Amino acid sequence: MLRPEQMSKVSVTGSRMVMDDVIEAIHDLNLVHLSNYDDSWEGFEPGNPIEGANEASDKLVTVRSIESILDVEDEDAGRSRIVTDDALEEELADIRTRVNELDDRRSDLEGELREVEERIDTMEPFADLGIDLDLLSGYDSLQVAVGEGDADDVREHLADHDDVREFELFTDDGTVAVFAYPTEDADADVLDEALVGVDFAAYEIPDASGTPEDHVDELRHERQQLESKLHDAENELEDIKLDAADFLLAAEEKLSIEVQKAEAPLQFATTDNAFVAEGWIPTERYGDLERALTDAVDDHVDVEELERADYEEHGGHHAPVEQAGDTGVAADGGTATIDDDKPPVVQDNPGPVKPFELLVETINRPKYFEFDPTVILFLTFPLFFGFMIGDLGYGLLYMGLGYWLYSSFDSAAFKSLGGIAVWAGAFTALFGVLYGEIFGLHVLGDVVWVDGLGMKGPPIHKGLQPAFGDYATAWLVLSLLAGIVHLTIGWTFDFIENLSHGFVDAMQESGSWLMMMFGLWAWIFAGANGSAPGILVGSESVFNGHPFPFGFTGVPEVAGLAGLAAFALGLVLLLSGDPVEGVEFLNVLVNVLSYTRLGAVLLAKAGMAFVVNLLFFGVYVTDEGSHAEWHFAIDHMPHVGDMVHGHEVTEIMFPGMIHSGAAGVLVGLLILVLGHALVLALGVTSAGLQAVRLEYVEFFSKFYEGGGEKYDPFGYERTYTTQD
Repeated sequence: MLRPEQMSKVSVTGSRMVMDDVIEAIHDLNLVHLSNYDDSWEGFEPGNPIEGANEASDKLVTVRSIESILDVEDEDAGRSRIVTDDALEEELADIRTRVNELDDRRSDLEGELREVEERIDTMEPFADLGIDLDLLSGYDSLQVAVGEGDADDVREHLADHDDVREFELFTDDGTVAVFAYPTEDADADVLDEALVGVDFAAYEIPDASGTPEDHVDELRHERQQLESKLHDAENELEDIKLDAADFLLAAEEKLSIEVQKAEAPLQFATTDNAFVAEGWIPTERYGDLERALTDAVDDHVDVEELERADYEEHGGHHAPVEQAGDTGVAADGGTATIDDDKPPVVQDNPGPVKPFELLVETINRPKYFEFDPTVILFLTFPLFFGFMIGDLGYGLLYMGLGYWLYSSFDSAAFKSLGGIAVWAGAFTALFGVLYGEIFGLHVLGDVVWVDGLGMKGPPIHKGLQPAFGDYATAWLVLSLLAGIVHLTIGWTFDFIENLSHGFVDAMQESGSWLMMMFGLWAWIFAGANGSAPGILVGSESVFNGHPFPFGFTGVPEVAGLAGLAAFALGLVLLLSGDPVEGVEFLNVLVNVLSYTRLGAVLLAKAGMAFVVNLLFFGVYVTDEGSHAEWHFAIDHMPHVGDMVHGHEVTEIMFPGMIHSGAAGVLVGLLILVLGHALVLALGVTSAGLQAVRLEYVEFFSKFYEGGGEKYDPFGYERTYTTQD
């Protein structure tokens, strides 16, 4: 799980006479991740595409173009089918002709429709005025302008203009028609000059006669006709889509396979008589490749395992390998390979862990030589998330949402998100049972732990109410310990990876950080010189009594001093390896403190759910000896001084809308539903993001880089076609 599947580099060498058969066999196996020939061998050249590659590629472009025009989707496919060469010639040509004609017709109609729409938009303002079009032009001395503007502003400017003798305005719904009679010596465009600086946007007066209303009616009728023709064309295209979708998808698949096979020689090293193909396969599948090629061409090819990559990286490239023999082609008779490439990555995680690969690949795919952190995310992310939310009701809703995502979408990403949500919801529900909470109410604790198991209450509490306030500080301390454990795993991974460079390098690059972290926190937990707060060490420590009776009062002072010495030694090792990293030496403090967000978000989410329930149910406080305790008034609200379960009610924190009449109940129900929906959503945006941040920023940064190549075998998973 922490390592990808082991990969082997293989070589297939044979005569050009059997190259097509070899390509066919390897393609059907869908196993070999081909390497590209880098043109480095004397006498070898990259191969040429197989005859027919260009024709198949052109047809593939045609099919995809038709699919785009018809908007063909995967769900439009029928049963898988055989697509013959004759069908590709005849049926495809017929579909292409019909679709192109209809698409051209649709484009023409859409263009005409846009033109008519523009003409309607131009004519409608004149129809609003109700003035015949032949009255708006054709005058010798009278000047006319029509546009959109402020009639009062226009009137004021025309009245003040010396070259305008008389004028008249007609307005309707913001449209203004201006008729102006200029003076004898005025310019021909005096009206335009008069309107400069006025809030007036002029329209072009149509060169037409008759009423604008008639023109608008005619244009609208023309629009209806065009829309009807366009609808008919689209229906015909839809009919073709229904008839031809399965053929087009099958043809695309067939042609994609043909092009893939035809272009395969481009990755081979070839001479006039021979070829060499190399690639990566999972080591355990090497025997399958040998058998497939033997069945296809007997002994006309030589299949050899060139390299079996281990998981240590040397010199910035893939590690030394277990040589399977001198199988490469080299001028000096030694072993050489087509391309000194890195092994592709096949993550090796069991089914329940698979969804969390999405979180890893959001950063980047792991390199072949790195630890794959997916299993650690599987163990820690739901734990962090569930701890922070900790509610049976919310957990069940998260699980339901996850199941819906997983079952309703074909996308691998949505299925992975669904799986993550299911696991996060399961841990949320588990912690909810341990906290005894369902939608922030404590009835679950009474039903399960008190009535069911005869205990005094749930085994743990969130620490929000005064009676269990010690839990709040306990969670902060345990968050620090969780951070130390989490970071230890990360730096340990880094230490193991760096061992390939030698023990000294591993100590300088990774061991130094571990020594510094353990040393500093040992010193803090020892409380040396009063450096640690009381919640960590001493008689006030939450570990020295309720809620976790571990009897812990800190580590001995001598251990703290030893830790301080270890911190100093780790810092010296760090500086000796890379002095620049010394400026970040306080990361061992800051990174661990970052994990206190676990306890902080826990209290914040508990507080939000508490407020929502307080507003609806109301809350009263009882005096229970050393600590007060609040209770939701689910069935009724007692009065101050009443005895509830042997304890006196000392305060009514809020009476609750459920106890304030019908109107209060209705408003309260709205607040209850929306409030818990908000808490549910913020559980993703706060608890989820904070948990992801701890993984990415604190944990991944210790050892993970990413950038591995995806395993992409030469082959095709058939969906729409069959060879039988």
